[in-house]
Amino acid sequence: MSASVPACRSCGCQDLRLILSLGPMPLANALLSAEQLGESEPAYPLDLAFCPRCTLVQITETVPPEELFREYLYFSSFSDTMLRHAADLSKSITESRDLNGNSLVVEIASNDGYLLQYYQQRGIPVLGIEPAANVARVAEEERGIKTLCEFFDEALAQYLWNQGLRPDVIHAHNVLAHVADVNGFVRGLARLLPDHGIAVIEVPYLKDLIDHCEFDTIYHEHLCYFSLTALDRLFQRHGLVIFAVERLSIHGGSLRLLVAQAGRCRTGERVLALMAEEAAWGVDREEFYREFGRGVEDLKNALHHLLQELKQQGLRLAAYGAAAKGSTLLNYCGIGPETLDFVVDRSMYKQGRHMPGVRLPIYPPRMLHVLRPDYVVLLTWNFAEEILEQQADYRKNGGRFIIPVPKPCIV
Repeated sequence: MSASVPACRSCGCQDLRLILSLGPMPLANALLSAEQLGESEPAYPLDLAFCPRCTLVQITETVPPEELFREYLYFSSFSDTMLRHAADLSKSITESRDLNGNSLVVEIASNDGYLLQYYQQRGIPVLGIEPAANVARVAEEERGIKTLCEFFDEALAQYLWNQGLRPDVIHAHNVLAHVADVNGFVRGLARLLPDHGIAVIEVPYLKDLIDHCEFDTIYHEHLCYFSLTALDRLFQRHGLVIFAVERLSIHGGSLRLLVAQAGRCRTGERVLALMAEEAAWGVDREEFYREFGRGVEDLKNALHHLLQELKQQGLRLAAYGAAAKGSTLLNYCGIGPETLDFVVDRSMYKQGRHMPGVRLPIYPPRMLHVLRPDYVVLLTWNFAEEILEQQADYRKNGGRFIIPVPKPCIV
């Protein structure tokens, strides 16, 4: 059973303002086996709200994490972009923090070891914390990454501290948005982070979501959508300071934060400057977010119109990327088997299953060459450069891609 949130997940304000409703939605990563096609799927409200007190944008429904994450089908290592991102970051942190064989790097939500493997290759001790049993197993068995199969919270942080762990670096990438109890998570981070350590945190950036109409990144796993202003207030509440920030292009636009204990450093100048920019564009104004809601409806109508025009011409359509964002886009826009023939995905763990809600079959990418659809909707548009390069032969033979966000375009 899910539960609605009557108050802000961060500051407890009970005056949340609804800014967008995507309607009842299936769980975005609950891909269906052939045997499940005859069964009904649970659907949960997907409503986005704004907190006028701390500026946190959040969905109002909480699906139990055990239901979402204990068996997970997203493996970071299937993306070349993610691997390059991880390799570059580990090299930069290793050099800037002078890490060596006596150091310790911990990653919360470590997935299949895609990041920690690069530290381990340099002889730096690592520990992963990953709640999805199937993903943690891959990290341990295929990459030799020591991994605790647990959800991270304050109690686990205290346990690790009592065991003598003193991490020099704690990574937490694309996990904070997934956490229902954000205060408990950050308290745990503060508990585990020693005075000499830093936390490297990456989150999708709310401003990019708004500017590029990335509504498909809204799904039940993503409970929170962060501005730097909301993050600063959250971390300060628990004695942590953001001393550096960087905007990244990955995942459609992200923030990378460097965080330390409050007594050790001050809020960085770039942090203060970016929060000032946020105040200027209206991070604390409800109307700013309502404009976003209107833009989402316009995108839906434009995409639906384009696909219907192509279908009326007798052209065959498919999609690339059985990602969670693809589930949101297809279900919200009402795009199913009447429009698309199938979806392809590089992950062997997704192939042979079906998309939630719309129930489109998922094939390996080679089926683009076998079945030769005329157009392919690129659901994983955040990896467009990588995928378009991989599919150069398909495009050379006349195949076209439709990138749906921020507005539908054909490439």
